[in-house]
Amino acid sequence: MRSIWKGAISFGLVTIPVKLYSATEQKDVAFHQVHRPDGGRIKYKRVCTVDGEEVPYSDIAKGYELASGDMVVLTDEDFADLPLTTSRRIDVLQFSPAEQIDPIYFAKSYYLEPEALGAKPYVLLRDALERSGQVAIVKVALRQRESLATLRVRDGVFVLETMLWPDEVRDSAFPFLDEDIEVRPQELKMAESLIETMVADFDPGEYKDTYREALQSIIEAKIAGREVVAPEVPVEEKPAVDLMAALRASVEAAKKEREARRPTGKQAAAAAGGKSGGKSGGKAEGKKAAAGAENEEKAPRKRGTRRSA
Repeated sequence: MRSIWKGAISFGLVTIPVKLYSATEQKDVAFHQVHRPDGGRIKYKRVCTVDGEEVPYSDIAKGYELASGDMVVLTDEDFADLPLTTSRRIDVLQFSPAEQIDPIYFAKSYYLEPEALGAKPYVLLRDALERSGQVAIVKVALRQRESLATLRVRDGVFVLETMLWPDEVRDSAFPFLDEDIEVRPQELKMAESLIETMVADFDPGEYKDTYREALQSIIEAKIAGREVVAPEVPVEEKPAVDLMAALRASVEAAKKEREARRPTGKQAAAAAGGKSGGKSGGKAEGKKAAAGAENEEKAPRKRGTRRSA
């Protein structure tokens, strides 16, 4: 990773110099616009709509259009005079419970690495924050924009998560909220049963971007000069007319999938035996694992996990 910003965490009278890194990256397949017959790259020219002349980048400024159509031109000097009081600083404003912050406010995540001289106060604040169970509410200026943000700890490193301002979150006043929609107790109970059947610990490693993988396969096939075969498109099911019947069928399908994914006694024994580590104790441990698996099969089964399609 490459540092994209340098500054300091300001915590009371303590200053911790840090470097900022993007914590995430998009794995999209990048494309260029090209001329279909020969694959030539398409270029664009910056042309002024008033005189029709091509404009060099050095002559380009930012303009704010008024309702009348007039344009207010702002220069770099105008932006330099703005009061970004948190420039190059991450000011800690307060500490709050994480559950009080609606995830809809989060915009982008960054890692913070301490400079050599800031390692000790960095670790001190990190450990104190972890022990408190709180997150820090901070203010920071990045790319000429001041943002509210949170500071939390992940794998021993501070994560700065910039947030939207309250007036940037749209209202969700949809018409159906004012309608009198009746949900029968039987339907609610069946929906709760479906949720319970599908409960599992979240493991992000279980999921993958199948669209990107398929797109990459098409590109690789093009490179190899092979024929590209389009994958079959699954038939979309129509919305169920009988909600109760649809819920009941969904519960049954979830149970069958859960049973299909549950390991057998032999598979559980083999997995346990593989972890024994030594040849001398391997057979004995294998027998214990097999016996344990057999007993587990006889005992009432707990609900298993279910992976999303």
